[in-house]
Amino acid sequence: MTKYSKIAMAMAGLFASVPTLANESIDLEEIQVRAHYDNAVGSSDAASEGKVNASLIKNRPIARIGEILEFVPGMIVTQHSGSGKANQFYLRGFNLDHGTDFATYVDEMPVNMRTHAHGQGYTDLNFLIPELVSHLHYKKGPYSAEEGDFSSAGAAHLHLLNQLPQGIASLTVGSYDYQRMLLANSVALQQGHLLYALDVNHYDGPWQVAEGVRKYNGLLRYSEGDARDGMTLTAMAYKNRWNSTDQIPLRAVRSGQIGRFDAIDPSDGGDSSRYSLSFAKHHRDQHGGWQINAYAVRSKLDLFGNFTYFLSDPVNGDQTDQSEQRTMLGLNLSKSWLGEIAGMAMDNKLGLQTRYDKLSPVALYKTAQTQRLSQIRSDKVEESSAGVYAENTLWWHEKLRTVAGLRYDRYQFDVKSSLAGNAGHVGDGITSPKFSVIFGPWANTEFFYNIGKGFHSNDARAATQTRLLDGSAALPVTPLVSTRGSEIGVRSEWVPGLQSSLAIWQLDMDSELLFVGDAGETEPSRASRRYGVEWNNHYVVNDWLLLDMDIALSKARFRDHDPAGQYIPGAINKVASLGATVTNWGNWFGSMQLRYFGPRALIEDNSVRSNATFLTYARIGYRYNQRTSLTLDVFNLFDRKASDIDYYYESQLKGEAAPVNDIHFHPVEPRAARLTLTYQF
Repeated sequence: MTKYSKIAMAMAGLFASVPTLANESIDLEEIQVRAHYDNAVGSSDAASEGKVNASLIKNRPIARIGEILEFVPGMIVTQHSGSGKANQFYLRGFNLDHGTDFATYVDEMPVNMRTHAHGQGYTDLNFLIPELVSHLHYKKGPYSAEEGDFSSAGAAHLHLLNQLPQGIASLTVGSYDYQRMLLANSVALQQGHLLYALDVNHYDGPWQVAEGVRKYNGLLRYSEGDARDGMTLTAMAYKNRWNSTDQIPLRAVRSGQIGRFDAIDPSDGGDSSRYSLSFAKHHRDQHGGWQINAYAVRSKLDLFGNFTYFLSDPVNGDQTDQSEQRTMLGLNLSKSWLGEIAGMAMDNKLGLQTRYDKLSPVALYKTAQTQRLSQIRSDKVEESSAGVYAENTLWWHEKLRTVAGLRYDRYQFDVKSSLAGNAGHVGDGITSPKFSVIFGPWANTEFFYNIGKGFHSNDARAATQTRLLDGSAALPVTPLVSTRGSEIGVRSEWVPGLQSSLAIWQLDMDSELLFVGDAGETEPSRASRRYGVEWNNHYVVNDWLLLDMDIALSKARFRDHDPAGQYIPGAINKVASLGATVTNWGNWFGSMQLRYFGPRALIEDNSVRSNATFLTYARIGYRYNQRTSLTLDVFNLFDRKASDIDYYYESQLKGEAAPVNDIHFHPVEPRAARLTLTYQF
């Protein structure tokens, strides 16, 4: 592998500071197995950082679009409700809920939603068309100055293609009435290219109450220029309606009252939409570069759920409608330049990131059979933020470089509430220093030390609250919660064909706040500590076979003693993934992926635990000619009966005299097959 000189490393730093037009078109036919990853020695500032390219993404099956984040080593993506809802994410000792503490971007447009109707940091990727993803760049830990809100556990930047080498027309049919049609192509237009795509999806699932997913995705993207000087203008549209079978109580299944795929409340479901317009322009030369990103998003959501059944209302049931209408605007600027000090190469970067969210309203309604009975609370929220950061990369020696960063974020919350005493205006700021040292390479091996401070924002309604729904007094929560993390790591290519990295990490958090969606309230909890080890391996056996093995072990505990216990409910502690990817073996191609999701404590004293989940996905495909291919994907190949998610809480079924503490679970879907015919034109 190339050994970087000072100048070469400086140029690599420059190219890293302004995202490539990855964004650039990629000739998918010419990509070999070796290009599945861009994680070579000298390519990153941490052992846990990396990049996954389109060639691998397109060669592995995913059952739902959110699973694209499982290309991040150690990440688990599950679901506890319908397909139209944001997924549940797990990484580095976290139950991330729907995205808190893991930041996700699509072309630098944030996906995480602040002050969301269902949960802070809500990350819904259903608007994404996976065939248009150029690459996924992931980072873990709070070590990068350009990463702000929600990024303490990590961040993923998904970049879209500007053009396709060939048009795509595909039709997929599968088990449980799965249907998907995709049409995408790019054409020359004026000085650039116009990329268009339409994705239509229907799915009923194995549930007794059919999901009836009706999902529509569209994209138009105009681009000019290249990786050095170019621009993009992108419009995206997404609309989805679905029924959902939410988690169910274990006691009801064991008693025979319902089956594994039944629902307690068959009227649960949702209606979601997202429309966005984004603009990006960049320039770079031998002296440095700059880029600008601007975006506008309009989204709506109505989410009907009933998780406690008849606990609060024995007549109508406990169903609620979590509803919001959101406008999100943002502007990001960055400037980088190469320099020299005392004969040492240097790369500097300055950046500004701004965002404004207006929710009008974000509300919670009492419902029965999706019909609104009363308003629980309704809030109008304006939340704005500005983050400025500076980062310096200095090459002290051809085998030693440091990355020093400093970030400052300022937030303003303005809440108008239907609950007396809960309106208000609050501001808060936080400073986040970062520092990394990279040694090597020696014998195609490099070593890393990373340390940094990060944060996540809390729901604006909690930052101004003085009263709870029951009328009791409540203190406002801290608007911005601080985290502190460190990591030591090594990455090696000493063994020919094997790319291996090992990271040992730790992360402290000042408060584990819990958002209670069915009450629209935030409950403060204790400070926590997480630590663990990750070992990632990619082995290129030959030009058509790639083997992967990722193992992540972690421990999560509350730092403050409490008689209730020290375990953090739902915190992940063991993840393992094994994979084999075959490309261009004659006319054949395929893959197999095994995923292990370890057991977890469901209550603070560890007296109730979930079972482990072990799933296998498989793909086999045949390419008839350069234009036509047929692919068979099989999910849950061995038809394992396991849980996608497990919770432990109190609920009450109709006919029960009192509430019952029980495990509530959402089963993994049984073995299912999907057949896709693809024609490239």
